[in-house]
Amino acid sequence: MLEVSELDAGYGDLQVLYDVDLAVDDGEYVTVVGPNGAGKSTVMKSVFGLTTYMGGSVEFQGEEISGHRPEEIITHGIGYVPQNDNVFPSLTVRENLEMGAYILDEVPQDALNAVFDRFPILEERQDQKAGTMSGGQQQMVAMGRALMLEPDLLLLDEPSAGLAPDLVDDMFDRVDIINEAGTAVLMVEQNAKEALRRCDRGYVVVQGRNRYEDEGEVLLADEQVRRDFLGG
Repeated sequence: MLEVSELDAGYGDLQVLYDVDLAVDDGEYVTVVGPNGAGKSTVMKSVFGLTTYMGGSVEFQGEEISGHRPEEIITHGIGYVPQNDNVFPSLTVRENLEMGAYILDEVPQDALNAVFDRFPILEERQDQKAGTMSGGQQQMVAMGRALMLEPDLLLLDEPSAGLAPDLVDDMFDRVDIINEAGTAVLMVEQNAKEALRRCDRGYVVVQGRNRYEDEGEVLLADEQVRRDFLGG
């Protein structure tokens, strides 16, 4: 589904990624982990056209999307949930969700109903301003908005960041449900152990380069990976 090959990317003249390779198969759940500042989020942003493209290839469903703008990429079937500032705080929950379908002539009611089925609290609070909700609830709004176009691939950038510890497992459970329903997931995550425990495959990115790639459980069991990147 997604094939990233020898990707070079960064911000302006600053190169952050060097020859990065990554792939996501249809319906797969893939996680990117690594130390702070390693370029994990830059990988995610590069797939969605939010960085400066410097070389290599990004293909989605066999079509080259390298260097395309986000408003083009979203039409191919890719949804993106950024780490920070990922809701419109002055809009209601329902208005936030409707913004996820802005490229359509009208809001698809079946997609809205599907989001409410996945996140019942959003239906209960659809008239509440998103900025007044808790961090966990705002994350649901952001994920729900990205699902309004029913993407084939959902990009999640650090979804557990800023959440209270008791909400992190719930967030991971919701990602599992989205993936089990057929949506492929590519996730960058600071909670590396839990992310690798749940995903199909994982990548370890260090200083903007691929360091390891394998099934999540294999990486968890790798002594070198655990010692260097997972805290033993």
